[in-house]
Amino acid sequence: MTEPLFRADAYLRECTARIVSADARGVRLDRTVFYPLGGGQLGDFGFLALPDGGRVEIVDTRKGDGGPDDVLHIPAEAATLPAPDTPVTAVIDWDRRHRLMRMHTCLHLLSAVIPGDVTGGQVSDGKGRLDFNLPDRTLDRERIESELNRLIGENHPVRPRWITDEELAAQPELVRTMSVKPPTGYGRVRLLDIEGVDLQPCGGTHVAQTGEIGPVVVTRIESKGRQNRRVNIAFAEPGRG
Repeated sequence: MTEPLFRADAYLRECTARIVSADARGVRLDRTVFYPLGGGQLGDFGFLALPDGGRVEIVDTRKGDGGPDDVLHIPAEAATLPAPDTPVTAVIDWDRRHRLMRMHTCLHLLSAVIPGDVTGGQVSDGKGRLDFNLPDRTLDRERIESELNRLIGENHPVRPRWITDEELAAQPELVRTMSVKPPTGYGRVRLLDIEGVDLQPCGGTHVAQTGEIGPVVVTRIESKGRQNRRVNIAFAEPGRG
């Protein structure tokens, strides 16, 4: 299995590692800073720097079938794959990752602002969305946007912590997502704690303070079927139309 360095420190941009295997499915390393697609968050891009000065471009990161710590680094098409035990430096596209971290944390704030179970979601580059089970509720776009930016501006600390499977089973209210359940059976579950705002299971990468997210806008609220209400958000970057 791969040691998931991103889980302990989401701000690591690179690490030294060794090739465990490399085939048509992807490249496995003994340790990595690359986050694999999961929990609605996109997998990381980047490259593996080789001892001879060459590099292997990584165009996606996915989970393998060997458990939660089986990470597959997907190489660009026609890339020459390094042999097992080759030392490499794994380097992520940090600017993209940081945008994903900011947006992922913001979606946790969104789930705290809007009451209702989450039926789906996606963390994209510069934008994101959550779907809520709210069949009889009308959502106020301006209020949601104002509350999000208030929580961002208050700069709440954001910290991961762990509880046991048994502790999670005794607190089912912590699980807000209907479509994706946290992985259990491994002894413990990772929580994301936004101090004073939100606490729920999450294995993704996040910023350390909500103020790091920056201003956001609610771009659209949609009805998706009889029950689902989809809330779309994006960064309010300078010059945005």
